[in-house]
Parts: sequence; C-alpha cells; structure tokens
Amino acid sequence: MRVLSEPITFDWDKGNIEKNLVKHNVTNKEAEEVFSNEPSFIFKDETHSVSEKRYMIWGTTRVGRKLSIVFIIRAKKVRVISARDLHAKERREYEKKIKTDTEV
Repeated sequence: MRVLSEPITFDWDKGNIEKNLVKHNVTNKEAEEVFSNEPSFIFKDETHSVSEKRYMIWGTTRVGRKLSIVFIIRAKKVRVISARDLHAKERREYEKKIKTDTEV
C-alpha cells in the first residue's frame, strides 16, 4: 500500500515521544527507522480511523527490532501515534508475509 510521499518527514508530538519511550521502550529514532527499512508492510487501521485515516506499519529497526507503528498523515508528514514491539502473533504473520511476498 502506497500512502507515504518521498522523502518521508515526521511531525512528532512530545507526548507521544515520551509515551512510546516510557510504555514501550521505543525511541522516536527507532520508530523512524522502520519507515526506511525493508521489508515493511503498511495496513489501513479501519477500526481506529474515526476522524483521520490511521495506518499501521510493521517493520524492523536498523538492529532488527520488529515494531508495529500506528500513524496518521498530516500535511504530508508522518505523525506517529504509537510504537511498540510486534506481538508474537504479529511476528509470525510478519515473517509469513515476508516469505510469501518474496517467493517467485
């Protein structure tokens, strides 16, 4: 799914930076890495898209940490709502998707 424009720029809310660090031990720098590393997969977050379209990206950081990031696009900038480690089920689905998307 293509929702991001190039180059990707971020609009960080100070509260979300702190929340992601305290609650999930994810820095804003780690979260940003997921958007430029492959493989990554973007999904619509229909359940939480009330006033704005929300998306979720699954991907890895530079050191291989697998993250799930919920974000919106505001004024062509990515605004991260939350960033956390993939849950076990999500990791399995992520690995399966990598395998099926790279098979010829």
